[in-house]
Amino acid sequence: MFNALSNGLSRIGINLGARGRSCDSAMSLLHDVDVPTKKATFAMACFWAPDALFGATPGVIRTRVGYAGGTKEGPTYRSLGDHTESIDVDFDPTAITYDKLLDIFWNNHDPTARTTKQYTSLIFFHDDDQKKLAEQTLKEQEGKQKSPIVTQILPAGTFWDAEDYHQKYRLQQHDWLMKAIGMKCGPKLKTSHVAARLNGYVIGRGGVAQFERDVARLGLSDEVADFVRKLCIKYENAGPFC
Repeated sequence: MFNALSNGLSRIGINLGARGRSCDSAMSLLHDVDVPTKKATFAMACFWAPDALFGATPGVIRTRVGYAGGTKEGPTYRSLGDHTESIDVDFDPTAITYDKLLDIFWNNHDPTARTTKQYTSLIFFHDDDQKKLAEQTLKEQEGKQKSPIVTQILPAGTFWDAEDYHQKYRLQQHDWLMKAIGMKCGPKLKTSHVAARLNGYVIGRGGVAQFERDVARLGLSDEVADFVRKLCIKYENAGPFC
């Protein structure tokens, strides 16, 4: 399996070489960021693309994907009930505003798309200020869109974490990288700051210039940085996708 992965990655200029071994520097990586945070919760079609998008956004500390907005207890991907695929974001309000997060929400999905409840457009507010700002931006968007907006603004309720294989989905596609940063499926994958960042960078979110500024801060080894850099360059202009 490792040889197959190595051969495939070599076609885009990534040579694993001795990278079958976990990196010794994994313990120095920035998994935990101890700053006061606030929450933002959105539904914008599938949750893999928003997880990568918000994870690579400066000021965002942690992300997790799951199911929200419904009444079913203990929803799962195969038994979702009336819930919607959603993204839950912990952000540093001194580094990024809720206004900016709303801009990202509106500009990175189609709020007029009429689809199933699983993939609909929702803003879940956590306080009165978020509700006010969400309603204000909704009115602004209504003046810009030719078709009716389907986005609803709802109070945040219980957020049910999605199954482990959905968390940091793009990062999990790279087994060597997961091992190199000391990651495996489980609670840590949902709270790790470096995992959130790399989950975006491996599909080009944030862009290579931002990635270069983040390398030292995240504590990435040269091997990890080289691996991620080439993927970031490859996908930088691909746009959001699930």
